[in-house]
Amino acid sequence: MRRALLAAAAALLAAVSIVGCGSSNDAASSDTLRVGTEGTYSPFSYQGTDGQLTGYDVEVARAVGAKLGKQVEFVQTPWDAIFAGLEAKRFDLIANQVTINDDRKAKYDLSEPYTVSEGVIVTRADDNSITTLANLAGKTTAQSATSNWAQVARDAGANVEAVEGFVQAIQLLKDGRVDATVNDTLAVGEYQRTNNDAGIKIAGTTGDTSEQAFAARKDSGVIADVNRALGELRADGTLKQISEKYFGSDVSAAA
Repeated sequence: MRRALLAAAAALLAAVSIVGCGSSNDAASSDTLRVGTEGTYSPFSYQGTDGQLTGYDVEVARAVGAKLGKQVEFVQTPWDAIFAGLEAKRFDLIANQVTINDDRKAKYDLSEPYTVSEGVIVTRADDNSITTLANLAGKTTAQSATSNWAQVARDAGANVEAVEGFVQAIQLLKDGRVDATVNDTLAVGEYQRTNNDAGIKIAGTTGDTSEQAFAARKDSGVIADVNRALGELRADGTLKQISEKYFGSDVSAAA
């Protein structure tokens, strides 16, 4: 009797162990890839004229999902809450121009880069006092509080006023409430192509190249598959095709 009870207990423990081991890789084994993205950051993630989510990051994420045989489900989330959403397991992956830096490498699993770009400083068209990062010292910039660009501005000595996104930053700039905003040259270029806004200008560059990647929770088991898919998309020309659709050039790899 005692042997039977011990055997049953051992079997139950083994079953619990198997379930426990599998739970850490639920995202990797699921048929659905849940992706967090803003939906307000053109041309990377935004609402198209048909009201549907579209953009460079969105299309790349869908292409990754197709390579992995997974359905992609997008969860729209403001940038300043997007990493908290990832950690809370609201989604498995962030697709929203996550710049690779040491802090994020330590906290998250980051994919191979799928965008390479540079940062630019945007000012009012009539302001000639800012041409370099050094000129931002003591000035006020408008940035998403937790973005890489906010940190760039802070490191330059600027005071950062938090905004929800790039369009709001531009509005504060034009209203004279801030002196500048720092952002990705691709986002600024898209804004100007769409709006032809004579009230602002690119006053200078940040002087560095940044690489953007997908982000996942540490040891979630997702990134190895994502990197494999990105490699296939790069090899078969899909990344280049999506890039040229949105930017007119291939920004998916360093020149």
